Amino acid sequence: MTTSPADLVNALLEQHVKHEMAALKGAKLRKMIEREVSELMVLADTVTLGRAVSPDQVMGVIRRLVMDMELDGGIPELAGEMAAKVMNAPVQADTLLKDVLSREQTTSILEQVLELKHHRERMISSVMAHPVYQELVSSVVYQGLVSYLYEDNLITRSVPGVGSMMKFGKKMANKAVPGLDESFERRIKAWLSDSLPGLISRSEQFLHKALSDDELRDTVMAAWITLEGRTIGELREGLGDIQLQEFVVLGYEFWLSFRQTPYFEGCCEAVVNHLFEKYGNQSLATLLDDIGVDEGMIMAEMDAFILPLVDVLREEGYLEGFLRRRLSSFYKSAAVKKILQLDA
Repeated sequence: MTTSPADLVNALLEQHVKHEMAALKGAKLRKMIEREVSELMVLADTVTLGRAVSPDQVMGVIRRLVMDMELDGGIPELAGEMAAKVMNAPVQADTLLKDVLSREQTTSILEQVLELKHHRERMISSVMAHPVYQELVSSVVYQGLVSYLYEDNLITRSVPGVGSMMKFGKKMANKAVPGLDESFERRIKAWLSDSLPGLISRSEQFLHKALSDDELRDTVMAAWITLEGRTIGELREGLGDIQLQEFVVLGYEFWLSFRQTPYFEGCCEAVVNHLFEKYGNQSLATLLDDIGVDEGMIMAEMDAFILPLVDVLREEGYLEGFLRRRLSSFYKSAAVKKILQLDA
């Protein structure tokens, strides 16, 4: 019985698809992946990072996927819902703060913060120089002085009725000489204005002494001891789902604007350039080794994700369809037809 070239092509295609489908299953598939991973790791010893990819290519990916990609409005909504689910999860009520952040870790972080003494002093000076703080100091001193004069000085506390008489006298004086109270207030505030620089300077000196390393360390650790035994759920009391979602939306909106700033792009360029300065002329294997990626780790992820995914693709019929689409063009090519005609 004579077989036509077309029938032979179809028979070869079917056998090839069957062969590949058998190879992409179970132990055979894993063995093939393991072999190819080993070959790629050997290749990584000879191929440098600079040969495989350029800094411009990496920055291009960052610009397209991080900086410029349009993000759908459903993302902040989903993020807010997920944040609410996390904050309301049972684990929040079962997890103590010290289970997440240990006392040793807190101490280490605190010690590093205390090393920033210059920044702490500069922040205190900035706060002291702020007009709002100066106004606060002036108001507090004024109210305290007036309160002392009319209510809380030694004479009014020692002699019954003197405080009431002083207040009565103040009212009578204001009636007899209208504006006397305002004049008194202006004089006190004028005195405060002249004295304010000295008051601020003494306040700053006091804070520098009060916020010494030892005082801060003792204060923070004392606060930590009172909090470390409380659950995460207790610490977030007062923060409802609505407020949480609003914070997520605010953070998302900040990210949308921040990612497009020259500052963000400059930071990314600095990181990418340093990466290529350090590893551009070194093999990919060196880079993988420095970040702790080895063949065993890659195979573990293959077992966890790739093999189950291939099983799903095979069960859904995609894998066979892909093979047929990929191989059909070859078996229907002029080259194959020519070979079969010669054989015929």
